[in-house]
Amino acid sequence: MVATVYHADLAEAQADPVLAALLGRSPTSTPFDRLDWLSLLADMCLPGAKCVIAVARDGDAVATLPLCRTAEGFAPLGTWYSFFVRPVCNDTDRAPALLAALARSMAPAGAARLTPMPEREAEALAAAFRASGWIGTLEPCDTNYILELNGRSFDAYWAARPGALRETVRRKGGKGIVSLRIETTFSEADWNAYEAIYARSWKPEEGNPAFLCAFAMAEAEAGALRMGVAEIDGEPVAAQFWTVEGGTAWIHKLAHDEASRKHSPGTLLSAALFRHVIDVDRVRTVDFGTGDNPYKRDWMEAARPRYALAFYRPAAISQWPQLAKLAARRVLKRRRAAHLVSRQSAV
Repeated sequence: MVATVYHADLAEAQADPVLAALLGRSPTSTPFDRLDWLSLLADMCLPGAKCVIAVARDGDAVATLPLCRTAEGFAPLGTWYSFFVRPVCNDTDRAPALLAALARSMAPAGAARLTPMPEREAEALAAAFRASGWIGTLEPCDTNYILELNGRSFDAYWAARPGALRETVRRKGGKGIVSLRIETTFSEADWNAYEAIYARSWKPEEGNPAFLCAFAMAEAEAGALRMGVAEIDGEPVAAQFWTVEGGTAWIHKLAHDEASRKHSPGTLLSAALFRHVIDVDRVRTVDFGTGDNPYKRDWMEAARPRYALAFYRPAAISQWPQLAKLAARRVLKRRRAAHLVSRQSAV
């Protein structure tokens, strides 16, 4: 018998040893599944939201899904800082039944819109919604660039980079104008430098710098922080915030001062951090987060889609307008497909 419960107090969830193990730091964990990340996110980025951890349990098998209750239905417990949101389960064989139980338990909300999600988890959750009587869509919404190293050293990885990138690092690095350092401990001075550089960069205004700082401090205490700083004449001109966990290097933030762009401090710093996480930390993967930014293609070797789920309960009258729009979209899609087949047959 599968039982479901919603933990509105994330500290309460932390007290459950099974949840603490499933959503804690481990050799295979990611920052975005951890209870401490979700708690920090809820407290500092979503203070007015009704954040919960939905849990389905069948004996020792458990599935969890971080959610926010809203007037429009369920939304993800995530923000622009989250590389992804997803359900987490400790039993692959029983996952379909557990996810279906979660979907059934969400029925009173009438709607669930969850994004961005990895493909495997998105497909599994969409199947659970459909099996539980929901109607909706699963569509690509973003791009995630990654690097799978497959045992390569930095030198082997670097030899496969575009020639223009390698030449930039060779020429600009050879001039000795930019000095680089990578820190694994939190420094208030370095963090203040990062924030100042970010403010002078091409990046949009930071959404919640206090949250990011608190996260960096926590990661430093866990030994996961990789803070890169580039300086010219002792003045910080570029900074990057990475973490290392579960065999993956996660690139959270990077910025450089536009006034120093001709010296390519950001590019030099990226190369130094890639070397560090590959040869020193010996990660298996580097994850550049979401966003189809052209510059990521020089550093990464693969792109994979992230997905958006939008599902509605037919019995929820408030969702009938959304269901009508969805039905109209499907009719239009079928008509376009039929028209295309007709044109191809004519040719």
